[in-house]
Amino acid sequence: MGSSAQTIVIDDLIDPRLTETQRQVLEYTESRPVSLDIDQMIDEAIAGAGSDDLGYTTDFAARLAAFAGAVDADTALTQLGRGTLRSRIVRLLRNRISLADLIKRYPEIESIEIEKPIIVVGMPRSGTTHLVNLLAADRRRRALPYWESQEPIPASGRGPDIFGVDPRYSRAKAEHDAMLANMPLVAAMHDQFPEAIEEEVELLDLDFASYILEWLARVPSWRDTYLALDQIQHYGYMKKVLQALTFFRGPRTWVLKSPQHSEQLPALMATFPDATVAFTHRDPVAVIQSTVTMMAYADRLRRRSIDPEWLIEYWTDRIHRLLSAGVRDRDLVAAEHSIDVGFHKMGGNEITVLEALYGRAGIELTPGVRKSFERYLGSNPRGKHGAIRYDLHRHFGVTPEDVRSRFDFYFNRFDIRPEVGSRVGES
Repeated sequence: MGSSAQTIVIDDLIDPRLTETQRQVLEYTESRPVSLDIDQMIDEAIAGAGSDDLGYTTDFAARLAAFAGAVDADTALTQLGRGTLRSRIVRLLRNRISLADLIKRYPEIESIEIEKPIIVVGMPRSGTTHLVNLLAADRRRRALPYWESQEPIPASGRGPDIFGVDPRYSRAKAEHDAMLANMPLVAAMHDQFPEAIEEEVELLDLDFASYILEWLARVPSWRDTYLALDQIQHYGYMKKVLQALTFFRGPRTWVLKSPQHSEQLPALMATFPDATVAFTHRDPVAVIQSTVTMMAYADRLRRRSIDPEWLIEYWTDRIHRLLSAGVRDRDLVAAEHSIDVGFHKMGGNEITVLEALYGRAGIELTPGVRKSFERYLGSNPRGKHGAIRYDLHRHFGVTPEDVRSRFDFYFNRFDIRPEVGSRVGES
């Protein structure tokens, strides 16, 4: 792996050269088989939450079984990968129990209004993270930092320490520091540092109803389960978690974002009918090459081997599904309550984009808020942690034309500029 101050070249993406620390971590974890027994995980969650009400909803047990079963069926996961996913299941269950207990004590939570949210919708790697973090600089609005997304409901009696630091934040920071020690290039790809704004579908996953698991393992059976769900009820559950978070710490006006919403616009708009939506658009080739590179890099620790052919096939199809649904349902969001933002219009032109978005939302863009946006932009330039040099052909055996040919329907609908050239390695 070579790097410079500006450009990061990953020359061992498909056949990784592990560091001594990485090898030690894998050797240690491989000697400790991970069980995904559902009853055991539920018992651990109950012990951690101090309550036993899982807040059962329609088919919850079936969804939990399908979720755990999909992970169990991925036999190429390392024990580290299995252990990480087992910990996730226990955490989701514990958070779910804590939510049910909280609402039992404070039923007024479900009456809290989530007022006129701004929602960013677009493909992964299309500028959604940049835009939502920028919007969160407007302190008049509520956003979901990563540390809070992992444990949205504080455990009873476990408040901030004597220095005022929430123990949930401390845990998220420790996990982030450990992750960067083992996977340092994550910061240049998608840095989930504690204060970074996270996708609210992390909250939806308390109901075991999101697409997140697809990013963590090879789980086509879970994809099919997820796509068959009636998302209106699950988005209602997600709203309930947002109401609980608003109960703890307002305001009621949220900024939200997730690529998943592209294929769930009917549920999204049924849940938040007064939302203003910013749709981001980018060359699907750039989206896919960034996605599969990030996935392959993460796979060096969580999988026994890296399969570039599977990655390019699965994620080309997955992005195609997301975009097809988004194009089909785009008009569910009225023009007067939405904007379309090409990725090529974002770099250096964000304030103009924000002016248009705030105009559609009927929100005053005050001089103070404008200065907050400018400060954020000044402190967070693109490529802050380095820029990855992608090589679609070398690593994944396809050309930009191979991929782009499947997306004419998307280019025909929106103002999108091809970013990835025809020359091998050009990006």
